[in-house]
Amino acid sequence: MEIKPIYLPQMANFCYMVGDEATRACAVIDPAFDPQKILAACKAAGYIITHVINTHGHSDHTSGNAGIIEATGAQLCIHKADAAQVTRLLSKVLSRFMGGKGSPKASRILEDNDIIAVGQTNLRVIHTPGHTPGSICIYANGHVFTGDTLFVGAVGRTDLPGGSAKQLLATIREKLYILPGDTKVWPGHDYGPAPSSTIAKEKKTNPFTL
Repeated sequence: MEIKPIYLPQMANFCYMVGDEATRACAVIDPAFDPQKILAACKAAGYIITHVINTHGHSDHTSGNAGIIEATGAQLCIHKADAAQVTRLLSKVLSRFMGGKGSPKASRILEDNDIIAVGQTNLRVIHTPGHTPGSICIYANGHVFTGDTLFVGAVGRTDLPGGSAKQLLATIREKLYILPGDTKVWPGHDYGPAPSSTIAKEKKTNPFTL
């Protein structure tokens, strides 16, 4: 499995390419702002995008969905609790403001513990509500992509509609902090002192979850 972070500076976002080296298929996690940059990065790495995965339905993580899918025919995957959000009028307006366009409907609705097969690489869905009701993290081969659930030294905000601080902290502790300590954490934004971390480090040092 090959991982390529793609930095989108408008809101310090990370989009991730997760590639299966055997088949050269890849998933793109949370495309936003600049789909052409994402497409170019995946092409330069020698991969074909087969899946677009949204960790949640906010436009700063979904505004590139349409551009990627129109160019590749990739399958759009999102948790069932956030699926309707990406096609709402407000999301379409915000997506255009962020340089993209309204997202198509999801072609696959996800639930907890679902497996997304990208070539020969299996990505496991971990439902982690709190930032939004349908927030998910994606685990594979000692790596976890945490969207806006867990950052390096911080956690996602919970003051937007559907957010719950109690639920967020519970899911971090009960679903993420049970992963092996050396699991590498890849967050949805570059808000911390480093672009990535580990589960062990966050359990020990993250002030929001101590």
